[in-house]
Amino acid sequence: MKTKAVRIYGKNDLRLEEFELPPLGEDQILAKVVSDSICMSSYKAAIQGPDHKRVPNDCATNPTIIGHEFCGEIIEVGKKWQHKYKAGNKFSIQPAIAYKGSLDAPGYSYKYTGGDATYIIIPNEFMETGCLLDYDGDAFFYGSLAEPMSCIVGAFHCTYHQKVGVYTHEMGIKEGGNFAILAGAGPMGMGAIDYAIHNPRKPRLVVVTDIDDSRLNRAAEIFTVEDAKANGVELHYVNTGNVEDPVATLMALTDNKGYNDVFVYAPVAPVVEQGDAILAFDGCMNFFAGPTNPKFSAMFNFYNVHYGYTHICGNSGGNTDDMRESLKMMEEGKLNPAAMITHVGGMDAVIPTTLNLPNIKGGKKLIYTGIEMPLTAIADFEELGKSDPLFAELDKLCKANKGLWNGDAEKALLAAKLKN
Repeated sequence: MKTKAVRIYGKNDLRLEEFELPPLGEDQILAKVVSDSICMSSYKAAIQGPDHKRVPNDCATNPTIIGHEFCGEIIEVGKKWQHKYKAGNKFSIQPAIAYKGSLDAPGYSYKYTGGDATYIIIPNEFMETGCLLDYDGDAFFYGSLAEPMSCIVGAFHCTYHQKVGVYTHEMGIKEGGNFAILAGAGPMGMGAIDYAIHNPRKPRLVVVTDIDDSRLNRAAEIFTVEDAKANGVELHYVNTGNVEDPVATLMALTDNKGYNDVFVYAPVAPVVEQGDAILAFDGCMNFFAGPTNPKFSAMFNFYNVHYGYTHICGNSGGNTDDMRESLKMMEEGKLNPAAMITHVGGMDAVIPTTLNLPNIKGGKKLIYTGIEMPLTAIADFEELGKSDPLFAELDKLCKANKGLWNGDAEKALLAAKLKN
């Protein structure tokens, strides 16, 4: 079977190609990719090429498929896995397979497995490690967002607390505690707001900060104070750029008790230091934002570490259980990570989007690999709809869902593009 895919040959060398897949092995699965969301990690791999720890040194002669946040449909199952997987079922992928300690991962290391492709062959190790996950949701794009959402879920789980004199960590955020999401109106921060409000282990107070009123207002439209209250959470949005003393302002919302959990969503030293300054006794700061500078550092109050039991943690990615939790909550309608998506495009948009990702404002860029469409901002649908009936329909469907991408919009897009 032929596939069309974007493969990496070297630094800044991505190529969209059509080629033949090898015959399916008895321990392999043939699948169709429908959606892939482009991650900053793919940009890093593209600009580093073989210098990236997951990209093979010989990618110039043995190129690999990029994209690791993908969802699709199983087409054919090799004999070994027919007891567990069925043709026609939807799937999502946990890319951190860690097979026998290897760093190999889809989207970086595999010749025939990656998100920016039409058809792929999923090798045995994905099933052996339980990283090929069933997905029962209606819309494929949610399956693509399960991976970034799992990183957020993992952050909530890896955060910890401890009682004085007890040398056992209590994992997870403080239930009924004070919770701050700093620089939190971006795409991943949006996911954190959603999960904080709707997961079973809830804080009492959630405070979201940013320095951009438009981003904060958009977040407040999607995750309302009223919905949070209905779920037992007091929610506040604060522009720390508009107040004279951000630390005092944030502390006042806790009656100066401080925050049990602080998540930092921007690799900016003043934000990290602000998070440190508002920690409560036994407060935990999760540094979520991945810096590109390997020497990034910030001040941390070690007096409070000693006497106030404050501490810090971080996580890069989530595990398979985190993905399963994300998928289940999306299937049940408890999470809606569509707030992460700001742009939609087709396979022809993959290369320019990946190579220019840091310069494209907004949140997640969603790709449908079976169609051709330039990367298009959801905010531009209305204007484009004046001359294009498809965009007029997509604009209507998104506006009916708080301006968010949704399952009906996905169906309308695929129906129109695949018919042509």
